[in-house]
Amino acid sequence: MSLFQGTSSFDVYPGLKPLGYSVFDYGAPVGFRLALRDPERVTAIISQNGNAYLEGLSDGWNPIQRYWQTPSETNRRALRDFLKPDSVKWQYVHGVAAESLVAPESYTLDSALLARPGNDEIQLDLFLDYASNVALYPEFQDYFRKNRPPTLAVWGKNDPFFLPPGAEAFKRDNPEAVIKFFDTGHFALETHHRESAAEIRSFLSRYLRKLK
Repeated sequence: MSLFQGTSSFDVYPGLKPLGYSVFDYGAPVGFRLALRDPERVTAIISQNGNAYLEGLSDGWNPIQRYWQTPSETNRRALRDFLKPDSVKWQYVHGVAAESLVAPESYTLDSALLARPGNDEIQLDLFLDYASNVALYPEFQDYFRKNRPPTLAVWGKNDPFFLPPGAEAFKRDNPEAVIKFFDTGHFALETHHRESAAEIRSFLSRYLRKLK
């Protein structure tokens, strides 16, 4: 994403002190890019289904990868089904124990926002641009390996897009990374926010004790 080329959040906001990053889904590579810019400022990383490894990409990415390889109008049009209300709902409820566990306003609001004029084209552009994040995966991994930031991956293990091997791979580059799986889908906080919060609090309390 060109927004961060040649700058970082610390350049824009010089008063920011070292901080921990909590990243998720499409936003994860933004956090990882910032970490590359200012590795000494990163105190910890918490990733909720925020991928940085090829083995974390499921077959659900195949239509998008075809668009990366051949950005034709045909391949772009094929991705429009991802933006339909039924597809948006499926992304929320796939892999959860019961659909009733997911508040309907979550996927209903997402669909309403996607229906705003021009938003479909923006989302399709983002699908294409995500290839730039995958190209940076080796750099993200090198950062994890060299800097070893305290890392917690809390993951919905039934995520249809970012697979559990993507979470487990953090330990390959950072053996002290903590990996926790929940029996839910991509939007793990919709069904397991209490469990996730407990893991995050436990992780941060252990890390903060080490700093004293």
